Formats: sequence, C-alpha cells, structure tokens
Amino acid sequence: MTLLMMPNAEARRARYNREAVLSATPVRLLTMLYDRLLLDLNRAEAAQVDENWGVASENLLHAQAIISELTTSLNVEAWNGAEGLFALYTYVSTALMRANTHRDVARTQESIALLEPLRLTWHEAAASLPSQPVETSPTGGALGFG
Repeated sequence: MTLLMMPNAEARRARYNREAVLSATPVRLLTMLYDRLLLDLNRAEAAQVDENWGVASENLLHAQAIISELTTSLNVEAWNGAEGLFALYTYVSTALMRANTHRDVARTQESIALLEPLRLTWHEAAASLPSQPVETSPTGGALGFG
C-alpha cells in the first residue's frame, strides 16, 4: 500500500465508523461503547505494564470519557438497578483518574474486572432482543439510557 492510499483508507474507515454509530440502535450503541471501553482499558493496562505512560494516559482518558457518557445517559428512574450502575460508574471513573495520575495498573485491572462482566451481559441482553429497531420513550432511551 502506498502512502498516498493511506489517507483515503483512513477516511473511508472513519466514514464507515461514523455511519455505523449514526445508524445503530440504542442497544447496539451501548454494546459498542462497552466494547470500546474495554479495548481502551486493555490497551491502557498493556501500556502501563510497559511503562508507556503517554499511551496509557491517552487510553485512560478516552475510557473516562466513555464512562462519563454512560453516566450522563443513564436514566436512574427507568429501572431498579440503575442507581447501582450509576454508583459503579462513579467508582470506576474515580479509579481511572487515580490509575492515570498515580500510574496504578492495579486500578486499571480492577476496572476491567468490574466492567468486563457488564460488557458480556449487555451483549447477551442485546442478542436476546428482536432484530427490529428499538423504540425509545420520551423520558429516556432503550434500557434507561437517553
């Protein structure tokens, strides 16, 4: 592949990703966020182990942004477990800040251990839903997000 083709390939990939997000159902968006969150955390953990602090910080900051998005879009009145999930997001957000500022791989690993089961659960829940588009309520999105 020549260098001239690289920007076109990157532009096509960015356009594809943007279109995938814009056309995704709320449930699919949630699973996509969790997938990216765990990707960021695993990359951060690897970078921390290698003492590559710049890469670790970049991935931890992106993970924090995803946690922030999940937190702000969570409708705690939509279902009984939402308050517990909100508390977990708050805890993980603090842990990721400390993992970044104190270069603490154990905090990153703890966050992965807390969030990976949730990622799997959301994927299982999404797979059990009908394949038709999910309707949202006026007060919040599907699964209490929105």
